[in-house]
Amino acid sequence: MAVETLLSSQLSLVFDMGVDENGKQITKRKNYNNVKTSANAEQLLQAAQAIVSLQTEALLHVERNDKNQISAS
Repeated sequence: MAVETLLSSQLSLVFDMGVDENGKQITKRKNYNNVKTSANAEQLLQAAQAIVSLQTEALLHVERNDKNQISAS
């Protein structure tokens, strides 16, 4: 049986930077490392909203990127 262990989390904010000459959406991503692995979705959203209030760009979405280790039990 495999066991999954959460090693680290990263908070990623994706901002709308407009469109290019071909009409394709341009995005900008800001990553924040060393996020507590115990943080839940509501806590991450609150942190993201606080960061976004300091930005001039519009937020498209918030992502959580987890790194896991999988091993045999």
